[in-house]
Amino acid sequence: MFEFRITATEGAARTGTLRLPHGVVRTPAFMPVGTQATVKTLTPEEVQAAGADMILANTYHLFLRPGHELVRQLGGLHRFMRWDRPILTDSGGFQVFSLADINEVREDGVVFQSHIDGSRHLFTPERVIDIQRALGADVIMAFDHVPPGQADRKLAVEAHERTLAWLARCRARFEALVAEDDGPAQTLLPILQGSTFADLRRDGIRRIREIGDWRGIAIGGLSVGEPKPLMYAMLEVVEPEVPREWPRYLMGVGYPDDLLEAIRRGVDLFDCVAPTRNGRNGTAWVEDEGQVNIRAGRFRADPGPLDPACDCYTCRTFSRAYLRHLFVAGEVLGLRLLSLHNVRFLLRLVERARAAIEAGEFAAWSEDWLARYRRARAEHEEGGTT
Repeated sequence: MFEFRITATEGAARTGTLRLPHGVVRTPAFMPVGTQATVKTLTPEEVQAAGADMILANTYHLFLRPGHELVRQLGGLHRFMRWDRPILTDSGGFQVFSLADINEVREDGVVFQSHIDGSRHLFTPERVIDIQRALGADVIMAFDHVPPGQADRKLAVEAHERTLAWLARCRARFEALVAEDDGPAQTLLPILQGSTFADLRRDGIRRIREIGDWRGIAIGGLSVGEPKPLMYAMLEVVEPEVPREWPRYLMGVGYPDDLLEAIRRGVDLFDCVAPTRNGRNGTAWVEDEGQVNIRAGRFRADPGPLDPACDCYTCRTFSRAYLRHLFVAGEVLGLRLLSLHNVRFLLRLVERARAAIEAGEFAAWSEDWLARYRRARAEHEEGGTT
């Protein structure tokens, strides 16, 4: 129930189809983030209509609320949230190392304090697999130690070694659960750590392959505060080392320029909270203007669409003046409309990337798109109009 087929290539960039128990994902693909079993402010029908083949949900948050056993009791995550397409759950590693108020890292796992009520919990590799088994996502992730951006060598090595040790335990637990029950069809993927150290990234890929056979790989520990050129450099290190037939998932990356730069370097899957988070804060991506703040005074009487190049419901229906009014007035509809636009913006961007790769025009198209987008963003930031 996991089959990845490459359909076109141009340099390291490629298109493909990823067949999963709940459907087919066209790659490169962006996965909107449904942290707590919902893509914030949007209905499943709206997310699907925007072009999403797959979404992501969060193990840490769903463990704390409403609880994975309740989700299992109610038929699993797909039925619970009424999303009938593929779902990926992350392991909660990022959250227990960054969001939890207090954590204690041990060799057996991480003790953390809930950001909701202060209760204390232990996540071990085995526990994380148990939780994701209950949630029932198509693709589940191994538990990893996520170091902060620009971690020093000592901490990067510690996180790298612990992630690999935990991976072996995750695999053993997953295989035991699959052997003993007739639960949902799932695929477990490893996460590669190593911070911005090329030798650790290469060593991680080699040792992941020694642990067992895998169907893909997630690249973690990037877009966590390191300079973007370093992130791109690490992707260039990883690309030739990973088996061609493995889909590559770059975790937590979803700004427009980063998507195209990563696709250029062989990445197939992405996720990020940025489109909905930015939308709720009044920020939208606009192709010819970069990034804009809809609250800006220049939009007060602007009758034009948010993004003339966009085909989303927001841009087809409402003016910039109306969208600004919604945010100034504190109306919830504004949050929904900008979130919907930003999600569609990224999904449309990967659609166009797929078409360009299939036509053999990705290099030229992406260079032109990035140059225009970055120039427009810089001009509006310099003019103080974002």
